[in-house]
This record gives sequence, C-alpha cells and structure tokens, in this order.
Amino acid sequence: MSLVLDAAAQDLLFREARTANTFSDEPVTDEQVQAIYDLVKYGPTAFNQSPLRVTLVRSPEARERLVQHMAEGNRPKTATAPLVAILSTDNEFHEELPQLLPHAPGIKDAYFAQRPVREQAAALNGSLQAAYFIIGVRAAGLAAGPMTGVDFAGLQKEFLDDDHTPLMVVNIGRPGEDAWFPRSPRLSYDEVVTTV
Repeated sequence: MSLVLDAAAQDLLFREARTANTFSDEPVTDEQVQAIYDLVKYGPTAFNQSPLRVTLVRSPEARERLVQHMAEGNRPKTATAPLVAILSTDNEFHEELPQLLPHAPGIKDAYFAQRPVREQAAALNGSLQAAYFIIGVRAAGLAAGPMTGVDFAGLQKEFLDDDHTPLMVVNIGRPGEDAWFPRSPRLSYDEVVTTV
C-alpha cells in the first residue's frame, strides 16, 4: 500500500465521506468545533497567512437571517442542521503576519500593502483552509454540507463587514435519514495526471 494513513481513516476522510443533505438533531458542541479548528489550523497557506474566518450560526434568530440568503434548495437543510458555519476570508490578514511569520517581519509591507493583492491571496488561501475545515469536520466523525448556493452580497451585509469576503456556508452534524445523494463519478488518474 502506498498510503501511510490506514484504510479506516481514508474511508472516514474521503472514500465514505459524503456531502450531507439531512442531519440528525444531535448537537455539535463548541468543544467539537474547537477540536476541528485546532487540527486544521496546521494546514499550509502561503506565508502562513491563515486568512480563513469562521462565523458559527447558532441562535434561532441568526439562523432565520441566514436562511433567507440561501438558494431555495439549500434552505431546508440549512434551517435544520445542528450547526452552520459561514466561512469567509479576512482581507486584512496581513495585520496578523508579524505574529504568524515572525522570522520575516517585512513580508506584511513588502507583499501585502495593496488591498487587491491581499484579496487575491486571501481568496486562494482561504479556499485551501475551507477545504481543510471540511476534512476536519469529517475527522471529528461529523458530516459537512458545504454550499455556495447563497446570495453572497446579502450574506456579507448580514453577517460580515467590508474586510471579510464570504466563501461558503457549511452545514455540520451527524447525517440524518436519506442524507446522501448517489455518489457522482470522479475522473480517473489518467484523465487528470500528466507527466512531463
């Protein structure tokens, strides 16, 4: 076998993991979310910039405000998931670089003085971190339902500020009945990998 990770962990994180569309009513605790974050924060980003920000939507009032910005097909599952997270990027992430990259104190101003450069870097690296977050949810034995079917402008106005750009909404919990759609096909190795 070419992989070090055992088969059960491979199944948990990838082969058997699915995007859940229904959830049980078992709550997702703050301790679970902290454990997820404390694992996935180690995923690499360029210059260790770590631009991902997570907004947990727990209160019924906030959930109602969120659901109104979801695409029609995403509303029922978002309304009933035990926990919903709004993943966004902090376009002012460079302010944290002196702490996150102490051995290179000039990086903040040398590379990230301009807002458009920061926005581009945050979009790429925040998306990487969002993927790590989904894998972390799976590592906690939970299911994730990541969605981009959302009114992003409305979401930003309702929950964020001008310095934060929403990436996706993720429903989190234990899968419920009929949680899965049939698995869609994947491309084969030969369709994806080229050697030069």
